[in-house]
Amino acid sequence: MNDDTQLITETLAGHSAAFGRLVQKYQDRLYNTVVHVAGNAEDARDVVQDAFVQAFLKLDTFKGSSAFYTWLYRIAFNVAASRHRRRRPTVSIDRVREVSGVEPVDHADGPEERLEQKERCRQVRQAIDQLSEEHRAVLVLREIDGCCYETIADVLDVPVGTVRSRLHRGRLQLRDQLEEMLAVDENSE
Repeated sequence: MNDDTQLITETLAGHSAAFGRLVQKYQDRLYNTVVHVAGNAEDARDVVQDAFVQAFLKLDTFKGSSAFYTWLYRIAFNVAASRHRRRRPTVSIDRVREVSGVEPVDHADGPEERLEQKERCRQVRQAIDQLSEEHRAVLVLREIDGCCYETIADVLDVPVGTVRSRLHRGRLQLRDQLEEMLAVDENSE
């Protein structure tokens, strides 16, 4: 029996501290993935919190046919999609900060390199934000979180072929978005 299975068994037996250990184990990884899908840190925190609450409430439905984190990611992506559908467009301070390019940087770089890095980060974030939800989710899981195709398929509850197709289209769209941004920047100079 693996560690997750043991913690799930303990949680179902009434030891809520065991679920707390699952939260500690996966919260950072889940947040780092969801922040790219949700678009900002505040929404990502809310999605992660809601996902863990739902996972706790539905833990008895976990069959163990996939890894616990895959099941948890699926819940988080469903929460994020639901929030996105019912959300009114708003601009948060975190979002403005992300779009403006204010990022922690390596202080070994000079000011010019830091500005260029900030601008590249801003452009990539902006391009990712413009992708459709299904392409953004696959791209974030693969390129940022490093998930394999099978895990992405489990998380999103789609066939592996769909993952490959969406990833290919998402990469093409991302490339086109970035090329367009670079062309606009070059024309404005």
